[in-house]
Amino acid sequence: MAATSRLLRERGAAGMSVQDLMGAAGLTHGGFYKHFSSKDELLGIAAATAFGELLALLDQLSDDFPDRSEARNALLRHYLSPEHRDTPGTGCANTALAADAARSPADSPLRTSYAEGVQETIRRLTDIEDAPGRDGPDARRVALVDLATMVGALTLARATGQTPLSAEILQAAREALSGPVSASRDGDGD
Repeated sequence: MAATSRLLRERGAAGMSVQDLMGAAGLTHGGFYKHFSSKDELLGIAAATAFGELLALLDQLSDDFPDRSEARNALLRHYLSPEHRDTPGTGCANTALAADAARSPADSPLRTSYAEGVQETIRRLTDIEDAPGRDGPDARRVALVDLATMVGALTLARATGQTPLSAEILQAAREALSGPVSASRDGDGD
């Protein structure tokens, strides 16, 4: 699953054949249907595996940084970094799998795993959100904006390659999210 998850994040669903998937796992093409009913089933499991890696990272940050603002800043430094941009195979499933999930049928295993993964990502981000004295809808709203900003920035940075624009996108997003939570971001300024 780890090999398939990496390959899915690197190439996307359309860029992988069953033979590629099985080869990445060190298995033969012929054994595929002994393990999975379809490529779609495998893609759903691989997406869940990719989200599992991200959720483990968020848990680790919470453990390493009991101060929520420190955990959030560590996440921003990691997520919006050139290293994360340049390693999609081990990177965030929210970013790497968004286009594939959007193109998949609503009831597909990939889209189902993606939606579940995004929900759990938001829950974990809400847990580490630096929003003292706030909980419930306000903290969730900030986590939603943070996730959307991070995913959008990383997507644009990857699409523009290792260019000055790519670095500028990462830096601008990191600075915008690192600043104090503004009234417009926390729900008080609407």
